[in-house]
Amino acid sequence: MSSPITATPIRPGVASRLRDLRDVGLAISMNRVFIMKIKRWLPRLLTLVLGLVFWHLATRYRLDAYIRFENVPSPSQVGAALWTHLGDSRFYVHIGVSLRRIFIGYILATLLGIVIGLAMGRFWLARSLIDPYIEFLRPIPAVGWIPLAILMWPTEESSIIYITFLGALFPIVLNTVHGVEQTPEVLVRAARSLGASRLQIFTHIVIPSALPSIATGLAIGMGVSWFSLLAGEIISGQYGIGYFTWSAYSLINYPDIVVGMLVIGALGAFSTWAVRALLFPLLAWQKASR
Repeated sequence: MSSPITATPIRPGVASRLRDLRDVGLAISMNRVFIMKIKRWLPRLLTLVLGLVFWHLATRYRLDAYIRFENVPSPSQVGAALWTHLGDSRFYVHIGVSLRRIFIGYILATLLGIVIGLAMGRFWLARSLIDPYIEFLRPIPAVGWIPLAILMWPTEESSIIYITFLGALFPIVLNTVHGVEQTPEVLVRAARSLGASRLQIFTHIVIPSALPSIATGLAIGMGVSWFSLLAGEIISGQYGIGYFTWSAYSLINYPDIVVGMLVIGALGAFSTWAVRALLFPLLAWQKASR
């Protein structure tokens, strides 16, 4: 009869070596991740630095090669103006008002745009009824909507939010329709053969297949909504970062013009990043399938 197998205890010295190896492996993996992040962000940082250097040299030597930099403020002047505004509470009021308008208009456009896009992409009757309006109204720029929006809505605030809503609506609708149309027909037929209902096919196959295109439309819609918002604030607003930028131009305050532009760019980039970050958990399966 064979004797039972007993586990051989790990000696203290061997256990400490194993812990050391584990720590070394963790350190190596962390270093690899850190190096990959550096490689990803280093080219972007270098391009930003080169852009600042060109801006500084062009304004210092008043470059005049068809594009004139004689009246363009230097980076140091813009930085000083920005530092001054960071200590002014009114500057944050402008930023807060613009963010609130973006949030309201964009959320409304997201909810309505996804519903309309799903309906148009899946049901021919909905597409026949809605598509003519989409194709006819979509090419109208945000500035073209401003006079009618002022007449339609009771307050300037609601008219600006309406213009922002329209700017985000059309990209979301069109990308959602495109995503629904790209749903693999093989999956739909397989689900039908397994006895899935139309609602189950719509919720478990059509919507997940359209999510990448919906995410693209949401990101594009955020950028277009900022453009539309600024157009509305310039024409009819009294607060907002667009009004701040236009007011600086009216007062011939060149550094503040660039400050407004940089803040607009930063807010737009951050909001687009926030949209993608919120949608990332829903699209994690894409990387897993690659």
